Amino acid sequence: MSAAVKGGDARRDRWSDHRARRRREFVDAALRVLEVQGPDLPMDAVAAEAGVTKPVLYRYFQDKSALVDALAERGSQILLDRLLPAIQAGCPALSRVRDAVGAYFAVIDEHPNLYWLLAREGRADSGSGPDSIQQNKEFIATALTAVLGDYLRAYGLDSGGAEPWAYGMTGLVQSTGDWWLQRRSMTRATVVEYVTQIIWAAISGMLREAGIVVNPDEPFPQTRPPLHAVTPTDAWLAPG
Repeated sequence: MSAAVKGGDARRDRWSDHRARRRREFVDAALRVLEVQGPDLPMDAVAAEAGVTKPVLYRYFQDKSALVDALAERGSQILLDRLLPAIQAGCPALSRVRDAVGAYFAVIDEHPNLYWLLAREGRADSGSGPDSIQQNKEFIATALTAVLGDYLRAYGLDSGGAEPWAYGMTGLVQSTGDWWLQRRSMTRATVVEYVTQIIWAAISGMLREAGIVVNPDEPFPQTRPPLHAVTPTDAWLAPG
């Protein structure tokens, strides 16, 4: 390879790295604006927070929808970085359920305006592109399907019900989280405990019907090691 080609590649790499870094900085600024001003996300406020003019911001995000897409990726990463380790942990069974539910509620509690922005944009653009909150639901349900399927097989049970179980639990947590963010009629710890006990009652009840008693203070049986999770940034959150 000639020196000119190598130099061109190096310049391209530096520009790509610079662009990626600047985009992350603008997403960080947008998150700060969301925290202070609510879910409307005015672009002039984002530019001001980032210390640039709006034309500079639009060099990196062609419109508000592009910035919202980047925020959706960041929100998915924040959520899954907290949630997947809890789902895959080897702690006592009931604690594992509580930690997973608690991780979800912690993220939406810490970033409520991001949640409402993505929920509103998903409803507004329901016919034009993927809804990031729905994508997260499907990704989490897919991860849970694998975990539940492993445990059902470990108990000698039919794993065919793992997928509807996973979607049911994911929908319960997400719907209750939506309700809680709107009402705030109880503490986060209280709603987490309610949802935990509902899920635990369903799991232990199903196993009890099959003649299996699960000790909530002991881990679930050992299964295959968890696979490296594919994140929404790596793939389009497609189930399976």
